[in-house]
Amino acid sequence: MATGKSWSRWFAPLAALLMVVSLSGCFDKEGDQRKAFIDFLQNTAMRSGDRLPTLTSDQKKQFGPLVSDYAILYGFSQQVSQAMDEGMKPVVDSVSSIRAPQDYMTQRDALRQANGSLNVLGQQVQNAKMQADGALAALKQPDDLKTVYYQVYQKVVTGPANAMAPLIPAAQTLTQQLVQVGDFIAQQGTQVGFANGGIQFPTSQQASQYNSLIGPLSAQHQAFTQAWAAAQTATQ
Repeated sequence: MATGKSWSRWFAPLAALLMVVSLSGCFDKEGDQRKAFIDFLQNTAMRSGDRLPTLTSDQKKQFGPLVSDYAILYGFSQQVSQAMDEGMKPVVDSVSSIRAPQDYMTQRDALRQANGSLNVLGQQVQNAKMQADGALAALKQPDDLKTVYYQVYQKVVTGPANAMAPLIPAAQTLTQQLVQVGDFIAQQGTQVGFANGGIQFPTSQQASQYNSLIGPLSAQHQAFTQAWAAAQTATQ
């Protein structure tokens, strides 16, 4: 009859084998998750344009704990998209609506409001970048994933953040100047006249003041347009 000790000798190798099989299954699962995530980063995230897609339930299951790695990219992408939609597009719309001198007056309230929100917007983008950089530094990723992830990070986080840096002050400068022009025209009241897409003042002093205000607009508008185009390129 086999003793308890004998049974122990028989079962010990089996227990070890089962442990190896179990551990191997874990490692295979981790490898499958990483492979699926890398494929998603390369073929979806890198080609997604200005907005990263929300993960489906199936994708979350496929990626497992790597969902939190994606959350870093997705979170920043959402904040930049919101900044462009709520902070920059209203500026572009108002600036584009100015086609004649009287439009400086009709658009000044919208531009004043946009200018007031740009300071907060700049701080929000800066804070989001710092948060994303901190999360990136804390990640522990295998080399194959790290290489691909870093490429996506450059496209989704670093590129747009760098592009937003000159865009916000350019928008602030332009909107502030446009508001000043609108305020000046409004202050003239009925003294000012509009005809044939132009503006007329009763005195040369008023005309000179007006010209000094609109003088910087061409360069400021060009700087903003270039920064806006660069930001759009960076987020596409």
